[in-house]
Amino acid sequence: MSILDDGVIAHDDVIERAERWIADDVDDADRADLRALLAKTQDPRLRDIAFAELRDRFSGLLEFGTAGLRGVMAAGPHRMNRAVVITAAAGLGAYLTSELEEARPRVVVGYDARHRSERFAHDTAAVLTAAGADVSLLPAALPTPVLAFAVRHLDADAGVMVTASHNPAADNGYKVYLGGRVVGDAGQGAQIVPPYDTRIAAEISRFASAEGGASAVPRADAGWTVLGSEIHEAYLKRVAALRDPDLRIRDAHAPHLPPPTLGQTALKIVDEPGTQPLRIVTTALHGVGGRTLARVLADAGFTDVIPVEEQLEPDPGFPTVRFPNPEEPGALDLALSIASDVRADVVIANDPDADRCAVAVLDPDWGTYQGAETARSHGWRMLTGDEVGALLGWDVARRTQEGTLACSVVSSRLLGRIAERHGLRHATTLTGFKWIARTPGLVFGYEEALGYCVDPEAVRDKDGLSAALQVALLAERLKESGSSLLGALDDIARTYGLFTTGQLAARFDDVARIGDAMSRLRGAPPASLDGSLVTRVQDLSEGADGLPPTDGLLLLAADDTRVIVRPSGTEPKVKCYLEVTTPVAGTTGAQELGRLRVAAQRRLERLRQELSGALGL
Repeated sequence: MSILDDGVIAHDDVIERAERWIADDVDDADRADLRALLAKTQDPRLRDIAFAELRDRFSGLLEFGTAGLRGVMAAGPHRMNRAVVITAAAGLGAYLTSELEEARPRVVVGYDARHRSERFAHDTAAVLTAAGADVSLLPAALPTPVLAFAVRHLDADAGVMVTASHNPAADNGYKVYLGGRVVGDAGQGAQIVPPYDTRIAAEISRFASAEGGASAVPRADAGWTVLGSEIHEAYLKRVAALRDPDLRIRDAHAPHLPPPTLGQTALKIVDEPGTQPLRIVTTALHGVGGRTLARVLADAGFTDVIPVEEQLEPDPGFPTVRFPNPEEPGALDLALSIASDVRADVVIANDPDADRCAVAVLDPDWGTYQGAETARSHGWRMLTGDEVGALLGWDVARRTQEGTLACSVVSSRLLGRIAERHGLRHATTLTGFKWIARTPGLVFGYEEALGYCVDPEAVRDKDGLSAALQVALLAERLKESGSSLLGALDDIARTYGLFTTGQLAARFDDVARIGDAMSRLRGAPPASLDGSLVTRVQDLSEGADGLPPTDGLLLLAADDTRVIVRPSGTEPKVKCYLEVTTPVAGTTGAQELGRLRVAAQRRLERLRQELSGALGL
């Protein structure tokens, strides 16, 4: 291998690597993709760009870690493609075989509706079957929670979900769950954590570096089982039982009516003012959750559900959103506009693989007469993940006698207050549901990035569909009592204090700059936060409060303001998690609470400006 003084792969060497990859690749389109890129190296106008792209594609294997695999779809070892998926499946199969010795591994495979997801899933089934595994393949593009449910429901030793979740359309990914006979503790059925990831990665590397690469990996032509609708129906029945544990669906295989059309519901608004049940606007953001969420809500008795029809059916191009992530600005604009038009009670959104759930409500304190008239100017806003986590955690705590409420270290500290008041245990974990789901005695877990686990016995992962139902059930009960989700948040603030959270997220084109930003902050952390003296600086890479080491920095000020800065585990971002607290008297009125929230938001904005400067953004 030829490496230049600056660490860059030499032109001749990267060409040789590309040609060797073409010889070993298993996909005609990927081979053609690389040949086209190599041809551009002969064009003086495109040469530098083409070599930069080639060097990146051949900079190493796409990293397999606790998030599995995730990356842009293209040919080369540092991209998502069939060759990478095949060697990943081979590595997983070898790991399972070594762990189970003489036993035949049981694996269930699922996929979403992104480009190439179905192909990647079938390659995975073919490789694992050839490796001796008993493989079950979900019958269609389905939500990630259905796969996570299937791992435990089928007592599988492993599960694979082909999805890039909320990443841009060009990406795809590969999540791995372990259970059955491989993991027997509270992590059974959860996504992988160390040391499982490093052991599987070592096996993947062995196959990727072997002579012939992916083309040498055996693949069966048949032998796996394509499941029918029974797993999806079992999942739906389990979720429906969250409304009433004794609820029985009359006929799980009976045809269900589609959700009402916008036109039908709009007519009802005029005909029956003031007599409506809970009115819900939903959006799947072009993902796989739309029809399943419609079933979940219908089976639980919700009849006034209005989908954003432009985003209801799966579309891997995500044509109406820039990023298919409910957290991204503009992602919910269509849903909020419809909600404003039809006077909905709540908006519920899932990300493309439906493991996350976003909630929006009409908040008069957020309304403004400035600028263009929109749903947002009227006061429609998305609740933060911490607000939804507090609502669901509070609801669970009131109905639970024992157990543990858990959240990630970057989530609000409010859940801990709620658990303490109700005599429940509270656990703080590293970021990610692979950690939250492993909490012993878990009855509810969440992370601020719109992930909620409301039924850990069935799904050891975040589940945006069962969470959506729990939000709808809570909103329904509150409406029947003359309150609302916002009213419940006011009650929570009066009881526990006002915890207000926000983020500063910076996206980097050059991943190397992320390390530079973190080093800059570690070397010169701010002495104060919004005028309050910093009393604690904790480098999370050294471990803190009993947590394993993780890349991040925690700052705590004398007035209880907290900031945590860490690189994103799934995107080229640095994220700053901000939290300010405000004492609230038990008799504080709604109008005064609105003013306190506005003041807290101003504090968060000042923190964003300070942290932006400290990170050199």
